[in-house]
Amino acid sequence: MVTTYAPKPVAAPSRLTSTRKRRVWILSLVWVAVYFASLFSPPLLDDADATHAQAAAAMARTGDFVTLYVNGIRYLEKAALPYWLVAVDYRIFGLNAFATHLPLALGVAMLAALAYRWGKHAISQTAGFYASLATLTTAGIFLFTRIFIPEVLLSFFLCASLYCLLRGLEKARVGYFYGMWIGLALAVMTKGLIGLVFPMGAAAIYLAITGEWRRWRELRLVTGGLLFLAIAAPWHILAGLRNTGGMNGHGFFWFYFINEHVLRFLGERYPKDYNKLPGYLFWLLHLVWLFPWSLFLPVTLRDLWTNRSKYLRPYSFHQRSVLLLGIYAAIILVFFSISTNQEYYTFPAYLPILLLVAFSLARREHNVQRGHLITAAHAVFAGLGFLIAGALFYGLWSSRNLPFEPSIGDLLAHRAVGDYTLSMSHFFDLTGASFAALRLPAALAMLAFAFGPAVAWNLRLHKRNTAAFSTVAFTTAFFLIAAHIALVRFGSMLSCKQLADTANDLVASRRIEGNYQLMLYGDQSYGSSVIFYTNRQALLVEGRSSSLIFGSAFPDAPHIFLSSQDLLQTWGQGVRHLLFVPEEHHNDVEQLLKGHYVLLKETSGNTLLTDRPLD
Repeated sequence: MVTTYAPKPVAAPSRLTSTRKRRVWILSLVWVAVYFASLFSPPLLDDADATHAQAAAAMARTGDFVTLYVNGIRYLEKAALPYWLVAVDYRIFGLNAFATHLPLALGVAMLAALAYRWGKHAISQTAGFYASLATLTTAGIFLFTRIFIPEVLLSFFLCASLYCLLRGLEKARVGYFYGMWIGLALAVMTKGLIGLVFPMGAAAIYLAITGEWRRWRELRLVTGGLLFLAIAAPWHILAGLRNTGGMNGHGFFWFYFINEHVLRFLGERYPKDYNKLPGYLFWLLHLVWLFPWSLFLPVTLRDLWTNRSKYLRPYSFHQRSVLLLGIYAAIILVFFSISTNQEYYTFPAYLPILLLVAFSLARREHNVQRGHLITAAHAVFAGLGFLIAGALFYGLWSSRNLPFEPSIGDLLAHRAVGDYTLSMSHFFDLTGASFAALRLPAALAMLAFAFGPAVAWNLRLHKRNTAAFSTVAFTTAFFLIAAHIALVRFGSMLSCKQLADTANDLVASRRIEGNYQLMLYGDQSYGSSVIFYTNRQALLVEGRSSSLIFGSAFPDAPHIFLSSQDLLQTWGQGVRHLLFVPEEHHNDVEQLLKGHYVLLKETSGNTLLTDRPLD
């Protein structure tokens, strides 16, 4: 069966230039509204966000850009490049959320720019526009750039290296192959060995299928490999030399390469402070992470199946791109379906999938015979929009008489789904009362879903394809802005900055001494934002666990880990002590101190105590 495409009108150069400028402006405005505007709030969140920020802050303060430290303890499980970027930001902008998350927002912009360039070269300017717009308005990309994790930077470096590989094979230009090696090196410096495993695995399979392995000499394996080592090797070597003699005699090399790579994949990493999604949930959640563009996946899958023989024997850059991107995305998804995982681990697969979707949409929108699949996807989006808007309206109406409570953490159920080791665990804590604190973002999201999807469907029915897809993106962008407002409302629960501000204000007003000793009960991740915003080292009571346990075994590690008995012996003695207590340990501390404390501040169940009256 021969697929028939309607002829495309040929636009004048001036019109093409005008269209390109308009689309660049649209993409820029979406990035500013969704990503740049959200850099200033909320404050850094507890756990990974503020923990990683502590490591970058230590770099900025000490000038040691080799060994990462968290609360004075070696933190050897992460590659250094993201922390270098944030440390430089801290030197320029100071210690704040904006400086911490700026590299992530810029990473999204670079990812969108790469999507535009790849789509434009593979098919058309329209394909590039769709791919870039989808990148900026995909739920998962927005969600997993709210915290300081390097996935968006990793995604850019990996996809950039694959793009350089294809362009190098197409043009036989040495510069592209060296660009590939640079991208691989930066990916390794961002996330470790998966920066090699994923792209090299995809490239090997691609070259074997296409027969282009015979061109292996063009890949500059020797000189490119030396360039790769020149970028990636020095930090690893220095980190290994400076961090020896840790737990059981192990140092950086064992902990970073064996424990964090091999044993993590096998589910045997020490300590086990992570969880794994059930298989069915792992796959189904990608419909959420890629929303709303996951609704158009049937269009892509139909295209891949119908033209499978062409994609397996590609001759055009578009067909080569489809084959390589498909292999690359499949490797990532299958790998993490086997390994231990968090929801965001498959982030690097988002861009290749979105590119495949954009390719299909750009080709099929002029398809005379099969455009109904796109129309059906718009209809499903409109139906979902009405359902979501209806659910939000019900929540708003049912909570209309409930008082507004700014501290939303006091209204949550605290169901501890996954023991809060999954990034979406707190989502299941929502209650009717907490919904009252989310009226504004809920109303904005309701309006977006009530009208946006229906308008997009109508535009599609009238064959205004670009306007229809743009409306889908604008609807999602509006929803993401509402989601950010909701996240700010959650700030008092997800971040303990208010408690840190209380301590800082008391010092500024001279109601407590500036040389007080900060203490945290439990793992430092419970109150990592307190450590960051007070900018001082904390003693950890019953907190020798999780990511600091390996670093604590080095001979020169500071003595910051105390037992409950140590707390009793020091409480009320010497300098003033301020004790942060997470809600999970409130009863433990109450039984231990038996009321011998002064409550300074409580928010969302977390408390800040001191061992003597204020001055």
